[in-house]
Amino acid sequence: MPVIAITREMGSLGKDVARELGAELKVPVVYHEVIDHLADRMRVRKSHVIRLLDGSASLLERLTADKTSLSIFTADEIIGVAAHGDGAVIRGWGATHLLREVPHAVCVRVCAPFETRKRRMMERLASDDEDQVCAEIRTNDEAHGAIMRRHFDLQWTDSEHYDLVLNTKRVSVEECVNEVLGLVRSPQFAETERSRSKLGDLALAASVRAALRRSTETRAAQVAVSAEDGRVTLSGAGSTDEMLAFVEVASAVPGVRDVAYRTHPGEELRPRFH
Repeated sequence: MPVIAITREMGSLGKDVARELGAELKVPVVYHEVIDHLADRMRVRKSHVIRLLDGSASLLERLTADKTSLSIFTADEIIGVAAHGDGAVIRGWGATHLLREVPHAVCVRVCAPFETRKRRMMERLASDDEDQVCAEIRTNDEAHGAIMRRHFDLQWTDSEHYDLVLNTKRVSVEECVNEVLGLVRSPQFAETERSRSKLGDLALAASVRAALRRSTETRAAQVAVSAEDGRVTLSGAGSTDEMLAFVEVASAVPGVRDVAYRTHPGEELRPRFH
């Protein structure tokens, strides 16, 4: 089933493109559901998560926000949705970068010039306050850029991060949908056993990271996690006892067949724990 990840700018019509793609492919468009899940997992209000994402959080909220948990749990949610197997159009949440390594995932950026976006937002909000609308767009853009730099160390507007970049000043929503569908239905983006396996590995590694973050014993762990065919590898500094605690948590994650670990770069993997 198709997996499409879309990132968009405020006023670019990216929401419309995502909605039409979902209707055409008969798959869900995922965005708001993730907010509810993240709020529950982080034990904060839904409004708090929204303010962190759109850049409207107060100074105190930004200073006290658990950004590491937000990043880890977001990755677990998004990759889990993609790996579910029923297909999805995932809007935002860094999905274009989280799923970049998945061969059958189509990663799309929808954009438009600032003046075009300003005009659209003024019309949508029925507002004649140009300064306020401009400020809102810039705040949203800056928040998005900051999140992408913090979580992925990249400039999200660079075209090389995407399979397709669409400028809705010149390309209509219908034409955007057709362009994306062309990629979805092309041989190079066909879902294969290899691509499903890659997605499954990413999903399992994300689930292990989330489990380590949830556990009080391993919450502060600085551990790299990778997975291949149900085999999880943990790498990071720490004593053998600490790594054994990490192994215990990782081993309890559904889908994990066994776990290996190394405490120093270049060290041979320690024996696996079944």
